[in-house]
Amino acid sequence: MSKGVEKRTRLRKGFTAIIGGVVLLIGIIAIPYPGPGWLIVFAGLAILGREFAWANKILKSLRERYDAFEAWVKRRGRPVQLLLFLLTTIVVVTTLWLINAYGILAGLFGLDLPWASSPFLWENK
Repeated sequence: MSKGVEKRTRLRKGFTAIIGGVVLLIGIIAIPYPGPGWLIVFAGLAILGREFAWANKILKSLRERYDAFEAWVKRRGRPVQLLLFLLTTIVVVTTLWLINAYGILAGLFGLDLPWASSPFLWENK
């Protein structure tokens, strides 16, 4: 293989690793939120799988586990589904509070709601 071809191969592999890694990271962050978190994770692994065999193995295994978990939740019925919905809601509401989303909204609407601000912004007294 010539040096030019090797260089293009390394560049393509590096570009794929960066793009796939970023997509995968965004997907992982988005998992607990409403929307396509898992779809983004699968897309990131599929991108990485174009150049890395390990990503294809993880994608296949993760997809099987995801499908098995989804089937398990469906078999358990409404109580488990509602519990998972409640836990997901708690994660979303808490993280939005921690990143100060409620404090920003309160400020935009001119509301004085000290509890809405992230605890990371509270003054030590």
